[in-house]
Amino acid sequence: MYVSVAVMDTGIFRHMDFDTRIAGFADFVGRKKYLYDDNGHGTHVAGIIAGSGKGSNGKYRGIAPDTFLVSVKVLDKSGNGKIENVVEAAGWIIENKSAMNIRVVNISFGTRAKMENGPAIETGEDDYALIMAVEKMWDSGIVVVAAAGNNGPGNTSVTAPGISKKIITVGAFDDKNFFSGRGPTRECIVKPEVVVTGSNIIACNNRQGRYSSKSGTSMATPVVCGALALALQKNPKLRPEELKLKLYESARKETGMSMAWGVLDVDNLLALV
Repeated sequence: MYVSVAVMDTGIFRHMDFDTRIAGFADFVGRKKYLYDDNGHGTHVAGIIAGSGKGSNGKYRGIAPDTFLVSVKVLDKSGNGKIENVVEAAGWIIENKSAMNIRVVNISFGTRAKMENGPAIETGEDDYALIMAVEKMWDSGIVVVAAAGNNGPGNTSVTAPGISKKIITVGAFDDKNFFSGRGPTRECIVKPEVVVTGSNIIACNNRQGRYSSKSGTSMATPVVCGALALALQKNPKLRPEELKLKLYESARKETGMSMAWGVLDVDNLLALV
């Protein structure tokens, strides 16, 4: 059975790399009924997860090119959003998860109060509503994966909702160092759980057949989502907590990554599931 990944972001452009695999779209910003991405960030994230590489003769394929996509627009053309829209969108995802077989949710944004670069959500001082929304999705049986934010590498620099103890949080590094947010959280939870390269990632943009390069934990997060989609395609019975454990067991321990479980190893993960 096919697996769908919901991408909460700026929307999605009908890029040729997505073929007919856009299974759904909901707009909580402009309330439009047709597919669009007035920023390009969401399309790029979706391409990392599930682009077929059709427009590049296979050069820029996503991690899980057979995966279906559900685009949930919660960020505007500037890449910013509001907490109430995210909470509403989370409820919509839960309501539609069975009909669209949504198994994974990608969240490549964090709270404005802690994030200097990249998409941001207005939450003020209290991140509680945002964290509750993502944890409700997790409790409903959906694997939720969020970016750690780009405010690292200092301690306690992970953005919400990545500070949630339930969901999976993704950090990023380049060929020189680890640059994303890191824990521990206020509850002394290790964050991020896994890290992957997040620099100069090439994927679809919001022009037909075209690609662009972006960097940050926003780009690292869909790499993990794609790997988890592959794992669920192989073993659809896995619950979120079981898949999180497999991620822990399969992560590659490397020097300099002691703040996390380790580096994502897709082959190890798939071998375990």
